[in-house]
Amino acid sequence: MPRSFAARLCICVVFDSYTVGVAPCCAGADAPLATARRTQVPDTPEGNTGPLAGVRIVDLTSYFMGPYATALLAQLGASVTKVEPPEGDISRGILDPDGRRMGQVFLNLNRGKSSVVLNLKSPADFRLFEELTATTDVVIHNIRQDSAERLGISYERLRRVNPSVILCSLQGFASDGPLASRPALDDTIQAASGMASIQGGSSGEPAYIRSPIADKTVGVFAVVAVLAAIIERDRSGLGQSVEVPMLETMTSFNLVEQQGGLVYDPPRGPSGYARTASPFRRPFRTTDGHISVLVYTNRHWADFFRLIDRDDLVEDERFRTIGARTENIDELYRLIGSEFLNRSSQDWLERLQKADIPCAPVATIDDIVASERTTPSGLLERVDHPTEGTLLQPALPIRFSRTALAPAAPAPNLRAVP
Repeated sequence: MPRSFAARLCICVVFDSYTVGVAPCCAGADAPLATARRTQVPDTPEGNTGPLAGVRIVDLTSYFMGPYATALLAQLGASVTKVEPPEGDISRGILDPDGRRMGQVFLNLNRGKSSVVLNLKSPADFRLFEELTATTDVVIHNIRQDSAERLGISYERLRRVNPSVILCSLQGFASDGPLASRPALDDTIQAASGMASIQGGSSGEPAYIRSPIADKTVGVFAVVAVLAAIIERDRSGLGQSVEVPMLETMTSFNLVEQQGGLVYDPPRGPSGYARTASPFRRPFRTTDGHISVLVYTNRHWADFFRLIDRDDLVEDERFRTIGARTENIDELYRLIGSEFLNRSSQDWLERLQKADIPCAPVATIDDIVASERTTPSGLLERVDHPTEGTLLQPALPIRFSRTALAPAAPAPNLRAVP
């Protein structure tokens, strides 16, 4: 870690896509959290634990979004203490076949973290929280604004305890908007941000992406916000309040390409992105399965037309430029679909790879895990868990040349404060 960073950063995290009751409080973990502020982080051994080695995070998140953000930070080398209410994070019960509160989702979202049980409703625990805030760099929460203020979790109060503290609030909706007081979860944000409508396409029937994509996407934005605020505070020495609202974040995310002609005022066309909206955009059927191909650039299309013996289309005005192809994308996708029915998946993959056109087989999750078992590529890590046995879990695919990442420790069992 660069020496300009504050020593032993401690991030107290209290956020996710929805607040149930009152969030618990943080007070401790396997190692003490309180350290001298603004001293230098000692150099860590080469290849030790990643670029965030020395950063300390106290994590009060639950569900998907917050734990995903802090899992990323843990895999980057931060020391993360997960603080849970007595019943534990709700995600402990998802896909939990043995009833030990160590479900599959929890195991993947909470690697590299230690765990303690505390409850912010307790005056004693709240005092511990205030003590921790005095030596904390960042406090992050997902408690709706009025509830947070009733609990005493406000920037004005926290800065009196610690003038350089950063308070990051992850809300369902912007706190100054008309929906500020409403709860939010992934499905409702997919709907309100336009994502479900986009997925419905020309059928007009809205559909959810079969992944909590809003939770995970906003979780990544939360990591960006936290790291940016830490860097700015290191430059200025001042704390600040930061807000990351789910709806506004996902709407902005979707508008990048989906705003279409509405980006102009007055509009110059409809919303949407023709290529992704095409009903013919899908993995293409072959004689023995399906494959994916994305013929995109001028060179790709010229080589593809020659590959299917349609040289006459190379100079066709409908397909010569990306603008023209976008207007005629349905015709192009229909052409690919009809051609692919004539050969096997492997035959097409070999031909497309030889032409350097992006393509891939359609893999299932079962295929991916089986492949990693037989021919490990580093996508999954083998983890020995003290109660759950041997696990295969996703590794962080980011590579650093000097501050290499070490495998994250297994997810913690639920335990009370000693």
